[in-house]
Amino acid sequence: MKLEHHKQPLAHPRLFALRQLKFLTAAFAFVGFSLAIGTWGYMHFAHLRLVDAFLNASMILGGMGPVDPLPNDTAKWFASFYALYSGIALLTTVAVILTPMVHRFLHRMHLDEMDH
Repeated sequence: MKLEHHKQPLAHPRLFALRQLKFLTAAFAFVGFSLAIGTWGYMHFAHLRLVDAFLNASMILGGMGPVDPLPNDTAKWFASFYALYSGIALLTTVAVILTPMVHRFLHRMHLDEMDH
């Protein structure tokens, strides 16, 4: 997913939209992967059913916190590390989604500067 160099002209709106879609797809794939890890972990370590594990993983990944009490120390260790991972994952996802828009904005500002 290459972005144009500062010496290149601004990308056509259609190319920008396609680029944004690619970045959104990558972000959603990363979120899906993160949810899969969390769901598996809650099922494996906390012995939760699929729907309960998915709920807990979703809540942690979204920054809300767990729903179910954790039955053992292994589950608590997993939940702790998953929560730390989730904080970084959230920041990474936001950065990936915003990258094309911020790049386009800065590129446009740079082009305006060169015109004057």
